[in-house]
Amino acid sequence: MITMMGMPRADAAVHVASRVEGLAAVPAAEAENLQTLSLSLLIGAAVLIIAIAAVRLSTRSGLPSLLLYLGIGLLLGNRGLGIDFSDEALTQVLGYAALILILTEGGLTTKWQSIRSSLAPAAALATVGVVVSIVVVAVAAHLVLDMPWNVALLIGAILASTDAAAVFAVLRRVPLPRRVSGMLEAESGFNDAPVVLLVTAFATRTAEGGGGESWWELGGVVVVELVLGSLVGLAVGWLGGRLMARVAGGSSALFAIGVVAVSVLAYAAADVVHASGFIACYLASLVLGNMGLPHRAAVLGFSTALGWLAQIGLFVLLGLLADPAGFGSQVVPALVLGLVLLLLARPLSVLVSCTPFGLSWRTQAFLSWAGLRGAVPVVLATVPMTVGARGVDWVFDLVFVLVVVFTLVQAPTLPWVARRLGLDQAHHSVDLTLEATPFDDIGAHLLEVTIGDTSRMAGVQVYELRLPAGANVALVVREGSSFVPRETTPLRRGDHLLVVTPAELRGPVEKRLYAVSRAGRLAGWSSPGG
Repeated sequence: MITMMGMPRADAAVHVASRVEGLAAVPAAEAENLQTLSLSLLIGAAVLIIAIAAVRLSTRSGLPSLLLYLGIGLLLGNRGLGIDFSDEALTQVLGYAALILILTEGGLTTKWQSIRSSLAPAAALATVGVVVSIVVVAVAAHLVLDMPWNVALLIGAILASTDAAAVFAVLRRVPLPRRVSGMLEAESGFNDAPVVLLVTAFATRTAEGGGGESWWELGGVVVVELVLGSLVGLAVGWLGGRLMARVAGGSSALFAIGVVAVSVLAYAAADVVHASGFIACYLASLVLGNMGLPHRAAVLGFSTALGWLAQIGLFVLLGLLADPAGFGSQVVPALVLGLVLLLLARPLSVLVSCTPFGLSWRTQAFLSWAGLRGAVPVVLATVPMTVGARGVDWVFDLVFVLVVVFTLVQAPTLPWVARRLGLDQAHHSVDLTLEATPFDDIGAHLLEVTIGDTSRMAGVQVYELRLPAGANVALVVREGSSFVPRETTPLRRGDHLLVVTPAELRGPVEKRLYAVSRAGRLAGWSSPGG
């Protein structure tokens, strides 16, 4: 019998046919993958466009955008359009990634002067207040709803954290005194870290049936991880900022990517050494946002865009994971625990944490009502399932219902509550946008200054700016036309100025520009330090 490559003719024919069939299957598989990619991109892009449009609806209706995003997820889910998603572990991983970006945005966009006076009470709220809230909710869950202590403490910890995304979104439309808004910003940035550690510990104890380390040991571990994470965050933020300032080139886009990467690096570095990554990420971002780095406008724009993307993706994902079939049985427990949290646990935690700092009862009342829950508790509700805790699958449904109901109650009423308490006066802000571009080769910086509608720089003549010697207003762009100003040229609202300054004078020049924008031509004469 004639053979082909040592193979009988019949077998060779079968072999060739199978190879041809296999080769034909490869393009078919690739085509299927490409079709899946196209379908995913179609759905993802459509969701993003709908979510962006929902922001305007949220602004007009007063409904928090997070509820609209959750609704989109529910609509797409297995009880809506039929997308089946039930991966709790993936949700937790993606949720943590989204929280990193949200905290990064919060830190980069928070000015140190706006939270400096609020730092101590905010830190107390994020630590002592969290403990008080956990204890009160756990006692109510155990005594009223007859839950075991391990489960009650777990639920108390899940519900203890205010949500950074929800708080930052609400503060954009509620005018508040600087100390109050700064306290809410700092608290929401700080309290994720201890709560994540406590939820993980309680969930592990529940999975192990209540065993594990003692409460004193658990408290010690949490404190050590928070302290170590804070040190890592401060160090990485400062060193990363110095490095980025040295290597910054003319590309503001690349610089913005680098700054965000430093914040993510802080989280990862802290987590690798078993410290709190979330506190490291927030503190690193806070340091970076207040170092006077160049390309600030680009950094803020990029981080804000990432923050919005993270919020949209996170809330839609949580809506996909939720199954409305389990909501009905959790309505009563959610209402009970939500009322305890809103009317007892949160006010008591504010009272214990803030009274030593002399905060008025009006401020404490507003802080009590403004403790918004959002994505963080819902993400943390997936932790028990990922660590193997049994019999607590219902916790996710309970937390989901509670967050939706009480966000509907709290968020739309915050402006009204602020007005009733006399706290609706926004702190004075300098309407001045300043962007810096370094030219290291010649040792100079170019500052782009935009005069806003409320800036008192309008009407000031160029010489009245009294910039440090060596700094000059090189160009004015007004209504689409540019010209080199004279010393007596008056500035107007909407003007764009290009100010050239030696690198070593950039700080004093920026300080002077902000002072004139705040106090007008008499800055420095009418008050010390102007």
